[in-house]
Amino acid sequence: MTAPAADPEPGPVHGTWEPAPAARWEDAFLSGNGTHGAMVFGDPNDDRVIVNHHALVRPNGSADARPPALAGQLSDVQDRLLAGDVTAGEDFTDGRPLLWVQPFHPAFQVRLRRPAVPWRAYRREADFTTGVVSADCGDRRSEVFVSRADDVVVQYVTAADLTVEVALDHRLPGVPGDLAVGHSSVLTPEGALLTLRARYPGSDLAYTGVTLAVVTGGRTRTALPGLRVEGARSLLLLTRVRRHTGELDALAEAHELRALLPDSGDDVDGYAHLLARHTALHRPAYLRTTLDLGADDTERALPGSELLRRPKSPALLERLFAAGRHHLLSAAGTLPPRLTGLWTGDWDTAWSGAFTTDANLNLQTASAAAAALPEVTEAHAALVHGQLADWRDNARTIFGTRGVVAPAHTDGESGHIYHLSREYPLHVWTAGADWLLKPLVDHDETRGARDPRLADALAEVAYFYEDFLTRTDEHGHLVIVPSYSPENRPANASWVTLNAAMDLSAARHALRTAADYHPGPDAQRWRALADRLPPHRVNAEGALAEWAWPGLDDTYDHRHLSHLYGVWPLDEINPYDTPELATAAHRALELRGAENDSAHGHLHHALVAARLRDADRVAGALGNVLAGDFFHVSLMSGHYPSRHVYNADAAHTLPAVLIEMLIQSTPERLVLFPALPTACPTGQLRGVRTLFGAEVDLTWSPGERTAVIRPARTLRIDLRTSSGARPLSLRAGEDCVLSLGPQ
Repeated sequence: MTAPAADPEPGPVHGTWEPAPAARWEDAFLSGNGTHGAMVFGDPNDDRVIVNHHALVRPNGSADARPPALAGQLSDVQDRLLAGDVTAGEDFTDGRPLLWVQPFHPAFQVRLRRPAVPWRAYRREADFTTGVVSADCGDRRSEVFVSRADDVVVQYVTAADLTVEVALDHRLPGVPGDLAVGHSSVLTPEGALLTLRARYPGSDLAYTGVTLAVVTGGRTRTALPGLRVEGARSLLLLTRVRRHTGELDALAEAHELRALLPDSGDDVDGYAHLLARHTALHRPAYLRTTLDLGADDTERALPGSELLRRPKSPALLERLFAAGRHHLLSAAGTLPPRLTGLWTGDWDTAWSGAFTTDANLNLQTASAAAAALPEVTEAHAALVHGQLADWRDNARTIFGTRGVVAPAHTDGESGHIYHLSREYPLHVWTAGADWLLKPLVDHDETRGARDPRLADALAEVAYFYEDFLTRTDEHGHLVIVPSYSPENRPANASWVTLNAAMDLSAARHALRTAADYHPGPDAQRWRALADRLPPHRVNAEGALAEWAWPGLDDTYDHRHLSHLYGVWPLDEINPYDTPELATAAHRALELRGAENDSAHGHLHHALVAARLRDADRVAGALGNVLAGDFFHVSLMSGHYPSRHVYNADAAHTLPAVLIEMLIQSTPERLVLFPALPTACPTGQLRGVRTLFGAEVDLTWSPGERTAVIRPARTLRIDLRTSSGARPLSLRAGEDCVLSLGPQ
């Protein structure tokens, strides 16, 4: 049952393969267009494709939830916290129980069954350059992709004598027993039409899946709940999902699907046409940035399951970079990636499969600007701008201010803050808006243009701080009170407290960035406000304190590194401009424990370490993930070691770590090879974008390091390498080649 190993190919492999079908949904290969997702098992006898859609969240009573009305209590809790009552914030709530956002869930599986036939030669493959997942077994071949051009899941099956039963099957793990499901199967002039309609219990919301089947040769007949195809040469299936109220016109959907195909009606031409339209968008986006670590070609040819057993192999890092890039691109479109990306095979998704914005979302999308994936940033922008009205409600209702406050959890529909408890007082986290807008600022810097929508949003963040920052300490510094460091607490106080380092960094950055976008009187006022915020505090251990308020002791063993927000993703603390603070931040990183070994904690650690030029610590954090059995055969990841809890954090964040250890930029600075681990002595990184508007290619070996800079703007920057610092003048349209000598 094992196919022979593929012949070695020159250069990194832009895909992965397995010699057997997926036995678990977590191991299914992935395709997606940012709206629809497909999880492909590739079993020739029971071929299953789980269909996902970004909009599918199950009603759980939270759709109409609103933020707690606490503005009237704010002054009292501020007084008590400033007076030294370390538990005062526990009363700053309306007593509601913890309410999760609406959980993300799968739609159904497209299932193709045939009588069990023994098979030998087999290969299941995912091509990252096209997004096509294929399975070959004898004369039978199946190909699946999700079209970025036409928003449709496409499955094409060929065989010498194709006899198969086709059905849409909602019976996936965790499906509610009282989900009202109806099926239909009809023959139409467009081809055979399958529909599955599911209505949520106690709700007028429903979703409908429509599959158009175009069959060549043989005989097709309805066989509820699906179709039976006998003796055909090929089968082309086009599937879409809609979430709706009332009834959906399935026949109109069928007409739309049929209109995607050429008038010839030939399924071979139809498949080729759809694939070409999709590939024209997917392939160039995926290939904009590539990584070659000079891996052994024999290892590059291995199936992913075997390569995962070699955690020190450069071929594994190459493939995980490629897979993470493909999966991130495929998960981002209508919305950015959820905790599970765009995929799940189970209705019981951990943490509701939400967008968790106090760490996970920004970590997953961390490579978008540098790795030339504006599609990801545009999806992120869609989430942010679609929820600003709710963010205004949060600011007004909780704090009594103008402006906006972002939630730490969202299902993609509501931006209201209602997920909170005593242990997770997420309603007092005020850094979220800056954290979520920072990738959009980076996008503007990369492309050299400013989005007026972003300018407006930044102004609203500044308005919030103008109204919120009214209390001062004995030195006249503004105090952020109440304050919260996700998702940690001081060793000697409660969760709600004062002057969390992340809140301070976010407030300073938000006010100054808003000022940059709005020159004039507003800018002067906002910069003056930022200047009144207190400096960071260095504790008795020489570490940057997680809370700048004197007397609050650090709790070191925690997965989050919120207090190092000023190091990454901001540039507030760095080894060049603030060396003493950078040393304190590095000490804080040294003291930080891994708590529960969550993937996002390890890779967040690596990103901060790269900014602090600690190659050994980057390598150690990467090693914890690569050797910890975090990756499924699909090359999607788990949240915990041993592939526990399907989660996209490691898969999507790893490319950002590999880029940050090789190149970093700000609008005024370029840092080359800041934290290159010794395990990567040779390589090429091509197509990286900088925040000063240049594209950079890097090549390195033990004897030489080279950078080719292709600037789109004329400017002068600060160049930082292991040899030191020097100014570098760049002229738009003229390549600049730097030879940096040996490592």
